[in-house]
Amino acid sequence: MTRNLKITARKADRKNCRVFGHVKYLNSQVDARILNLSPTGAALEMKGPLHAASGSKVCIEAENLGLLEGVIRWKHNGRVGIQFDVNSNARAQISSYFRFFHKEMRPVLAVRPLVRTAVNVERTPHLTTSTPNS
Repeated sequence: MTRNLKITARKADRKNCRVFGHVKYLNSQVDARILNLSPTGAALEMKGPLHAASGSKVCIEAENLGLLEGVIRWKHNGRVGIQFDVNSNARAQISSYFRFFHKEMRPVLAVRPLVRTAVNVERTPHLTTSTPNS
């Protein structure tokens, strides 16, 4: 991350994704969903409480990504921002994910169940035209 006028900015653009996995911290493990991903970091939505402070080292394990290590940079409302350790193995894993598995996803803000109700409604034509008999 770079600092300009005391504003922290990302070095790489993140792409939205939906990858499921889990985060390991010390002896605990919490299921998570990776919301967006870049070669330098990721934002995750945690399924349960993660008892780790900012600056703590964690491991992310996901089927399409493998095992990635990083540091927690921020936590807010069940979401966590992680900056990956800079090494060639992590870059290769993320590059491989984007090449073979990534599908662009739109962010989901709220999930509502789709409810269909069967209602018998008689349809009447709104516009009727009559043709004169010749």
